[in-house]
Amino acid sequence: MWPFLYFADDRLSTAELTAARLDGDLIEIGEAFMPADAVETRELRAASFRAVAGIHRAVTHASAAWVHGAIPEPPLIQTLQRAGRTRAAVPLDTRIRFRDVALPASDVETISGVAVTTPVRTLVDLVRDAVVGAGPSRLVDDVLAWRPELLADALSWIETSGPVHHKRAAATELRRRQDEVTR
Repeated sequence: MWPFLYFADDRLSTAELTAARLDGDLIEIGEAFMPADAVETRELRAASFRAVAGIHRAVTHASAAWVHGAIPEPPLIQTLQRAGRTRAAVPLDTRIRFRDVALPASDVETISGVAVTTPVRTLVDLVRDAVVGAGPSRLVDDVLAWRPELLADALSWIETSGPVHHKRAAATELRRRQDEVTR
């Protein structure tokens, strides 16, 4: 139990949480609520996914970028992916995009009991989406502004990884960005 996080129908009903938000006592944080005067940390952001991620899903893409603190607001549609070999029920929620492909353990870290892709894997996933037009490139810009050193690590990840979708295009984009930085 997290004393600073409130989930619908856990300790308070949805109506009570909404009323407390309208009164200014609580604010939304991901898939939960927290006291308006609490400090938003990556631990609280990760823990806000506790109910939707469970133990078999990892938070990925823009959702992971938000958890890590690379972007200021959570995306409207949360992205989850299978963490490990155990298959879990696919969440039936229009606010969740789920990929039932197992993530390697080396690409996942646990924050507040919730699996989240590492910053490097998060950047790689965002670049792969951006090169095929499935995601905005501004998210890549935001992650690189947050931690520019991830660029070299992401390029190394791409070069040493096994087969992944859009690997060549992502590597080309990462090299282009690296060339811009080194000029």
